Amino acid sequence: MTEQPDSAGRGPGQASLVPVEARAAAPGENVVGDRVLIAVQAVNISRLSTHPVPTVPGTLIVVAGAGPKDSNGAGKSSFIAMITALLGDEQWRFASGAKAVSELLFNAELAAGGGGRTWASADHGYIVGVFASAGESDGLDDALTVWLRVNQEAPHLEIRWTPGVCVATAASEAERVTRADHLWATLPRSAGRRDVVARDLTRFLYGDRVRCVSFLSTSVRSKVATNLLSQPLNEISPERVFEAIAALTGLDTELDQERDARRDEHARRVRAARAAELLREFEDESRSLLETFDRRDRARVRLAEGTRCWRGRLARRLADAARRDEALAADLERALAEGERAAETIAEVRAEIATLKDDTLDRGLAEARRELTALQARTAKLDADRAVAENAVDELRGQIPGLEEQRRLADGRDVRTAQGELEQTRLRLNEALKALGVADREAEGAKAALDDAEGGPAAAQLNALAAAGVEASGLLDALDVAEHARDDTGDLAGRAVAAALGARGWPREHAVVVDAADLASAARALDALPGSVLVSAAGVTVVGAFEAVTTGREARIKAAELRLHRARDAQEAAAEAVRAAEDGVAEAGRRLEGARAAVRLADVERRLAERREALTGLTEALAETGPKVGDAERRAGALDFRARTRNMEIERLEGRRAGHEAERDRAAERAATITAERRALGIEALAAEWGGTVEGAREWLTALGEQESPLTAEEWWRAAERRLDEALRDTFPGEDDEMPEELAFLVRQRTEPGAGRTAREQATFPGVCAALASYLRGQEEYERHQRRQIESQLATRQRDLAAAAKGAEEAAQSTTVHRAALSAAIRARLTRVAEEFDRLDTSYGGYGATLEFPVPPAPADPEQRWAWRVTPKWRRGEGQGFVPYNRRANTALMDEKAVKLVCAAAIASSGGGHLCLVLDELGRNLGKEHRREAVALFRKIGETYGITVIGALQDDMEPYAVDACGQYIKLRRSSDAMPYNEPPVIVGHDDHAERVRALATAVARRTPETDGAEPAVGDER
Repeated sequence: MTEQPDSAGRGPGQASLVPVEARAAAPGENVVGDRVLIAVQAVNISRLSTHPVPTVPGTLIVVAGAGPKDSNGAGKSSFIAMITALLGDEQWRFASGAKAVSELLFNAELAAGGGGRTWASADHGYIVGVFASAGESDGLDDALTVWLRVNQEAPHLEIRWTPGVCVATAASEAERVTRADHLWATLPRSAGRRDVVARDLTRFLYGDRVRCVSFLSTSVRSKVATNLLSQPLNEISPERVFEAIAALTGLDTELDQERDARRDEHARRVRAARAAELLREFEDESRSLLETFDRRDRARVRLAEGTRCWRGRLARRLADAARRDEALAADLERALAEGERAAETIAEVRAEIATLKDDTLDRGLAEARRELTALQARTAKLDADRAVAENAVDELRGQIPGLEEQRRLADGRDVRTAQGELEQTRLRLNEALKALGVADREAEGAKAALDDAEGGPAAAQLNALAAAGVEASGLLDALDVAEHARDDTGDLAGRAVAAALGARGWPREHAVVVDAADLASAARALDALPGSVLVSAAGVTVVGAFEAVTTGREARIKAAELRLHRARDAQEAAAEAVRAAEDGVAEAGRRLEGARAAVRLADVERRLAERREALTGLTEALAETGPKVGDAERRAGALDFRARTRNMEIERLEGRRAGHEAERDRAAERAATITAERRALGIEALAAEWGGTVEGAREWLTALGEQESPLTAEEWWRAAERRLDEALRDTFPGEDDEMPEELAFLVRQRTEPGAGRTAREQATFPGVCAALASYLRGQEEYERHQRRQIESQLATRQRDLAAAAKGAEEAAQSTTVHRAALSAAIRARLTRVAEEFDRLDTSYGGYGATLEFPVPPAPADPEQRWAWRVTPKWRRGEGQGFVPYNRRANTALMDEKAVKLVCAAAIASSGGGHLCLVLDELGRNLGKEHRREAVALFRKIGETYGITVIGALQDDMEPYAVDACGQYIKLRRSSDAMPYNEPPVIVGHDDHAERVRALATAVARRTPETDGAEPAVGDER
C-alpha cells in the first residue's frame, strides 16, 4: 500500500482568482463555517492507524515517524496528505473528481513482506474530521464531524457530515473499519437524495474559503511544487520561487487553466485555418464559373432596372410637363392680377407725395435753429467765464493756509519792526564772532605754554638718564628761581651759577643734576647727547643727596594747565554766544517773513472777495440762460424730428411708387413669357410617348419609394443608360464574346460617334433592351442549375469555416479576458504576500522585506506555461535599501526569510479565516544550528496569526523540533508484517498539554463506544 499522494487540483468550490458570476449560496453551503479541525481519523488510508488523533489549532504540530528501520514507512506523508484532502487543498484537483485521493487507500501490492499475499487492498476508506469553534476544549457544543468516503472507483470522493462528534471506535482495527462502514450508512445524505462529491467539496464544506495550503513532496502528485524549505533559498530561481508561492496560494491551478485555454485557442485556430484553406480551394475552382453566372444575373437585374428607369423617364417627363403647365396657368393669372393692383397703388402713392411737399415746416425749423445757436453761444461764454473765476478762487483759497501759518511767526510785528530787530541781531552776531576769535587765540597760546612746560629744560637728557636707571633732575627745576630770572644773565643767582660752571658759560636748558656717585654712569648714558651738562656735589656749589622731591617744573605745568582751562572755558562761552546770536538772527528772519506774509495775506483776501462776487454774478446769469436753452432745444428738436419724419415718408412713398411701377412691368413681361412656355411644353406628344394619361403617369410615380420619388427625367435617363451599359458589359465582358447579330447591329448604331448621339441612344434604347432580354432568358435555366450545385457545396464549407472561426475567436477572447483577469489577480495576490512578508519580517527581528514580480509576456507556445518571476528582497539594516535574496548571506538569515515567506504566502491565502499550512519534510535543508530557531519561528507565527502549521519531520530534524513545537505526533510501525500502524504518540507542549488531553477526552466521551486502546496522550516534556 502507498503512503504518499501525488497530484493536486482544485475543485469548482475553491476560490478562483478569475472573476465569475456571483450566485446565491445554496442551503447547506459552508457548513464548517468558522470551526477549526480538532481531531482526525483515518480508516483504510495507507498504513495509518484508525485511532482518532486530536489536533491543537493555531500552533505548530510536528509529525514524526518510527518505521521498521527509520522514520520511512510510518505514513507521515500519507497522514498530512489526508489532512490536506479533508481541508480541501486546491492541489488535489477536485474539479476532475480528485482521483489522486484514491491513491491514499491501503494497497496490498505495495505492502512489505508477505502481507501482499494475505491482505486485501481496500476498495474504499474514510477520512473523518471533527471541527469545533476555536478555544473550546471540553464542551464541543457546536462540534461538527465531516466524513470523506474515498473510493477506488468513481465517484472517488463522497462527503457527508453530522453535528457533534461521530468517529468510529471499537476494540480493534478491523472492528473500527466495520464500525466506520456502519456509521457511514447511518449518516444523512448531504445533498438531499445524493451525496456531495469532490467537485462540490470546498463549496459545501468551506464556502469557497481557502482552508489549507501545502508543500507535499510526494510521488502521487503529477507535478511536485518547489518546496522553499527543502533547499537553501538563494539556490532557488525566481521562477521556482513563484511556483512555490503559486502552489501555496492556489495560483498554479489558475496558470494551468490559462495554459489549457491557450491550447484550446491554438487547436481552434488550426481548425479554422484548415477550414479556410478548404473553402479557398473550392472557391478558386468555382470562382470563374460563378463570376460568369453572377455577371449575367446582374445583367438581368440591371436590364430590368434600365427598362424601369426608361419607363420612369417617360412618366417623369409627362408628369413634370403637366405640373409645369398647371403652375404656368396659375402664374399667368397671378401676373395679370398683380399688374392691375400695381397700377391702382401707383395713383394712390402719387397723391400722398403731393400732399407732404409743403414748406411751412421748413421755415419754422430754420427759425428755431437760429434762436438755439444764439442761446448756446451765450451760455458757452458764461460757462467759460465761470470756470476761469472758479479756478482763480481755488488758487487764491489755496494760498491762504500757508500765508496764515507764516503770519503767526511775526508775533504781531509789522515789517519795519521786524527789519530793525534783524539788523540788531546781526550786530550782536558779529561781536560774538570777534570774541570767539580772541578766545581761540588765547586757547592756542595756553596749549603751546602747556606743551612747553611738559617738555621743560633738558628733557632729552632726563629721558636718557631715566632709561639708564640714573636718578637726575633739571638744573632749573632744582632751583626755585623766578621765570624772569632764568632769562636774565645779569641776575645775582645766574651770575653765581655761571661762575661755578667756569669760563665756558651755562647751557641752562641742557644742565641736569645727578648724585656724585652716579656721575660716571650718567656720563656714559649721555654719550649720545654732546653738550649735556652734569652737575654733581663734587663739581657745583649746590649739593644734595636728593632726599626731597623738586617742585619747580610741576608748578609751571599746573599754571599752564590752569591757563589752558580758563582759555577753553572762555572759548566755549564765546562759541555759545555765537550760537545764540545765530539763533537770534534766524528768529528775526522768520519774524520778518511772517510780517511780509501778513501783507500778502491781506492782498489775497481782497482779491478773493472780488473773484467770489464776480463768480456769483456769472452763476446767476447761467441759471437764467439754462431754461431758455432747454426750451429752444426741445422746440428745434421737435421740428427737426417732424421734418425728418416727413422726408422719410416722402422717400418711402417714392420707393413704393418705383417698386409698384417695376412690378407692373414685370407682371406684363411674365405673362408673355408664361404663354410662350406653355405652348413649348407639348403635353399631347409626351402623353402619346408614355402611352397613357397624365393621371396614370402620376400614379406610377406615386408608387415609388422615398429615394426614387425625387428623381428628374434626366436622372432617370442617366440611370437607364448606365444600367443598360452595365448589363451589356456583364453579359459580354470580352471583345471576343459572341453577341447575337440583331443585338450587335443595334449596339453599333447607338454607339456610332457624331452629332446627335444622345438622340440615337434614346431612339434605339427600347430595341436594345428587348434583344438583350431575349438572349438572357435563353441562358437562365442552365445557369440556375449549375449555381445550385456550387452554392450547396459552398454553403457547407462556409458553415464549417464560420463555426471554426467563431470558435477560434471565442477562444482568443476568452484567453485574453482570462489572462487579463488572472494577471490582475496574480498581482493582487503577490502584493498581499509581499505585505505579509514585510509584516512578518519586521515583527520577528527583521528590517523589512518585499517581493519583486514584473508581469511577463504570455508565451507564444501553447504548451509552455506562463512563467512568472518572483524575487524576494529584504533590508539587512535599518534605513538600508532592499537586497535581492540571491546575494551572498549567512545561512541562518536565508532559513529565517524562507520560513517567513512560506508563512506570508499562507497568511495571504487565508483571506482572514483560519488556515492550515501543511509542510512535508519540514526544515530538511536547515543547518543544525538553525533548525530549532526556524521551528520556533513557525510556532510563533502560527500562534500569532491563528495558523495551524503541520509539518512532517525526517529523523535528523526530530530532536530540534520536538521541544520547539506546540504539539508532537509520532506515528509508529515496528514491523513490515503489520498492516497498520500502532497507536500514535501525541504530546502537547507548554500550555497546549492540557488542550491535547482535553480534546482526547472530549472525543472519547462523545463517542458511543470506546475501545480502551486509545492513542498514547503524553504530558508536556
